Amino acid sequence: MAENKVESRPSECTESSLPETLTPVIGEPEVLRRIKMRSFFQEITSNSTIAAGAMVLCALLAVLTANTPAYEPIEMVLRWPIEFRVGVFVGTISIESFVNDFLMAIFFLEVGIELKYEMTVGELRNPRQAIVPMLAAVGGVACPAIIYILLNQGGAVHGWAVPIATDIAFALGVMSLAGKRIAPSTKVFFQTLAIADDILAIVVIALFYGQSPDIAWCAASAIVIFVLLALNHAKVYSAKPYLVVGLILWFCMYNSGIHATLAGVILAFTLPGRSDISLSSLGDWLHQESAELDDMYDDESHILGQHDFTEKAYMAERVLHHATPPLQRVERYFSVFTNFFVLPVFAFVNAQIRLVGVDMGAVLASPVTKGVYFGAVLGKPIGIVLVTLVLVKLGVSRLPKGMDLKQVVTMGIMGGVGFTMSILISGLAYTDTQEQLEAKCAILAASITSAILGLIFIHVADAISKRGKKEPAEDLFMTEEG
Repeated sequence: MAENKVESRPSECTESSLPETLTPVIGEPEVLRRIKMRSFFQEITSNSTIAAGAMVLCALLAVLTANTPAYEPIEMVLRWPIEFRVGVFVGTISIESFVNDFLMAIFFLEVGIELKYEMTVGELRNPRQAIVPMLAAVGGVACPAIIYILLNQGGAVHGWAVPIATDIAFALGVMSLAGKRIAPSTKVFFQTLAIADDILAIVVIALFYGQSPDIAWCAASAIVIFVLLALNHAKVYSAKPYLVVGLILWFCMYNSGIHATLAGVILAFTLPGRSDISLSSLGDWLHQESAELDDMYDDESHILGQHDFTEKAYMAERVLHHATPPLQRVERYFSVFTNFFVLPVFAFVNAQIRLVGVDMGAVLASPVTKGVYFGAVLGKPIGIVLVTLVLVKLGVSRLPKGMDLKQVVTMGIMGGVGFTMSILISGLAYTDTQEQLEAKCAILAASITSAILGLIFIHVADAISKRGKKEPAEDLFMTEEG
């Protein structure tokens, strides 16, 4: 999941300091007050704990309303068709499909942007640094799938991918509750692992959970992808053409049988990650422009009459706009919308778990419930921790500075928090209503269990370490500290 970074990104890093830096050039107190309010809003919307909390609250609200008389009206609304008209063409899609197929494509756009960022300048750029968390992600996918298959032999084996996913936003939000007990390096390691997990989940969805492909629409999708690549090759640095063509790509993929949300990932990887101006010369150019603006400005004339001044200021504004790569611009456009609308709405729509009249004994005894629950709660930590320890012991790489055994185990347990992507996959994997209910119950229970167990473990392990009743975990295997 697109959305909640561990480290400050260029799109977020200086917002809180804007009021102080802009004070000399903004004389209106009301304007400064509004900028401060926007800065405060930015701090809230960039907080992973608040974003995860909004999603969890919507999921809980969905479960509560699903067990009231409001359930049937909500289900009826979710089945309402939305009609689109483009010329003579008319298309319809239900509200539920709109959320799961279109809005989630925006979420996948954010995921794709994060993947491209990490592969360009982040942890995934350095193979030696990334190899351990990436292979740990493979272990964290394989073990849950194996546990699920073992518990569902001869049954609903097609749901093997439901427990494989990790919800990075939810998990990082839970990690933040542990405070300084979770080292910053552990969060970075976990973020890299979760990104690799996202890649695997995307591949699984594309290969195993699409419909029978429609050759004509697949060909149309390939043509649209070629157009996106051509825009990139032609060095088009405006984001709007990519978004328009990306919308067409979503439509083609929606009709092709390939899951339409993957259009977001493809669009992200075609967005330019470079600026179309010479950044090394920007400072000198701005210094020259500022000197000319000082000469042009007339204190005694109204700004509307100073055409040369406003024209040159507008040029500087456009240049500074283009200093930011389209990849980052698109991320800014959609990050808040994704975290505080798309994901909460998705959680509400897909967590409609009606338990009225349901035989809970049968649900708990179901192989689907057991497979999803134990796959996430046991399979994730076993796969992640085992692969990490083996790779470190073999000398493939060292753990980052600050990580130790208890941090690795905590990270593995938190990997069982798989809310968003797991629910998405469950909707694709099961056609039977009862199996969908069992899977969703298990996903919610596993996510809550993993979150609580992770917090309890790190608190207990940290307390034991401080009392000196346990040898320092760093002695068990090497880290970058040596």
